[in-house]
Amino acid sequence: MVSQEPARTVSGEDEVVDLCRDLIRIDTSNYGGNEGPGERAAAEYVAEKLAEVGLEPEIFESAPGRASTVARIEGEDRSRPALLIHGHTDVVPANADDWTHHPFSGEIADGCVWGRGAVDMKDMDAMTLAVVRDRLRSGRKPPRDVVLAFLADEEAGGVYGAKHLVQKKPELFEGVTEAIGEVGGFSFTVNEDVRLYLIETAQKGMHWMKLTVDGTAGHGSMTNTDNAITELSEAVARLGRHKFPVRLTKSVRGFLDELGDALGVELDPEDMDATLARLGGIAKIIGATLRNTANPTMLGSGYKVNVIPGQATAHVDGRFLPGYEEEFLADLDRLLGPRVRREDVHADKALETTFDGALVEAMSSALKAEDPIARAVPYTLSGGTDAKSFDDLGIRCFGFAPLQLPPELDFAGMFHGVDERVPVDGLKFGVRVLDRFLDAC
Repeated sequence: MVSQEPARTVSGEDEVVDLCRDLIRIDTSNYGGNEGPGERAAAEYVAEKLAEVGLEPEIFESAPGRASTVARIEGEDRSRPALLIHGHTDVVPANADDWTHHPFSGEIADGCVWGRGAVDMKDMDAMTLAVVRDRLRSGRKPPRDVVLAFLADEEAGGVYGAKHLVQKKPELFEGVTEAIGEVGGFSFTVNEDVRLYLIETAQKGMHWMKLTVDGTAGHGSMTNTDNAITELSEAVARLGRHKFPVRLTKSVRGFLDELGDALGVELDPEDMDATLARLGGIAKIIGATLRNTANPTMLGSGYKVNVIPGQATAHVDGRFLPGYEEEFLADLDRLLGPRVRREDVHADKALETTFDGALVEAMSSALKAEDPIARAVPYTLSGGTDAKSFDDLGIRCFGFAPLQLPPELDFAGMFHGVDERVPVDGLKFGVRVLDRFLDAC
């Protein structure tokens, strides 16, 4: 008789890469305005993976194809407040001709998984699925209830995803007091003795806005001193070139203090350019958290080369630091001048919480257990996430999607960029850290 070895149980580390590749191959491009393939296929994939290990996930559609998946895992102590782990399944569009590997192929090359969503944020979706599936297969309950939310529409403000669920289905998040989500927990190697892991404790607010100038229409060959395009272009140029003043919020100050300690130097708040020069690939992220920003992104006017249009428009992505919204709007109006009408296309608040408490300790200890030179530090995200919606329910939100990154990787450039990719080893590291975190939280 031939003896048979027992089948080896698949671990979270074993399957996280395949889960990530599968999710990337599902095109969930979000063009805004409810345009795109939607998230239904991804929602069904996630629901299937959760149902396979005994959960009862629900799919919620806010509009045809705009789908989110939610499930709750019962914890050992159900009297404790619950934890929310949230991620979005939509991605920004990608032009395949610009990429080394097709953005929806999930190709593995050079030790990385390539594709749109590899870091924003199907990597965290995959890590969450891998950890949950592993724990439930082995009968390991978390210490408290955990709500899982895989959401639609984050890339366009969450109207069809997090905002919809918070407004229409708040009971899904009953008992939740804390949450973790995207864009935090990634590493920045200072030297061989210290690796900082940036935990998002704050994020800038937003004013996506449309600017409009009315002028006098006329023939393109004639003199026109009331040209709407000229007036708007001058205003947009003033705004685009303006350098808003440095404003050090609590989270930014905390990060700079930790960085200065790690470097063994005292950083000068008046010389932020020298500080940013030390940060390599994360300089773009940190640099944008030192001040308010306003970037022109779209221009529109006219319909024929020999016709001066009567109106010109522009769109601007404006972001403000916690506590500085009024200053930001006042600066905008001063820079734009009285001829420019400003209206919000999408606006949302800034967030900030403190870097303390049991959840922060759980993140820090989980990182330290997998990386002995890890040091968890607070930081501010220059963009926004679905945390803004969950804050409306009084949930304290952090960005914690742990990744150990090679120092040479331009991590900031991966977000919405060409050739987005995530290291395979980073995904496996994230699974181990999240598993430890769930035990400790």
